[in-house]
Amino acid sequence: FLFPDPHFKACNHRRRIITTTSLDEYAYFLDKGGLLYTITDVEQLGKWMQDHLDAHPLYQRLTEEEVEEDPAAKFLPSASEEAQKVARNAGQTYRAVYRRL
Repeated sequence: FLFPDPHFKACNHRRRIITTTSLDEYAYFLDKGGLLYTITDVEQLGKWMQDHLDAHPLYQRLTEEEVEEDPAAKFLPSASEEAQKVARNAGQTYRAVYRRL
């Protein structure tokens, strides 16, 4: 998920792209061994997504070495208009890649 809407207000957290329920649904459609990519420029949202994915039993976070070797992961910082805007403004990004178990 590339630069999803952060939905800052607590009453809107249920609308975030990563929730416990949505992770169950993604796991249903994602083949075992499939990869789920996340990147954001909002630190709070990056931590939210990582916390939810780390706590979910069907996902395992890839090590930094595995992420660096993944051919698709290198495109995350430039794969969307939002990503390019963040890069132009020299913004920080928070990236994580998870494998479906």
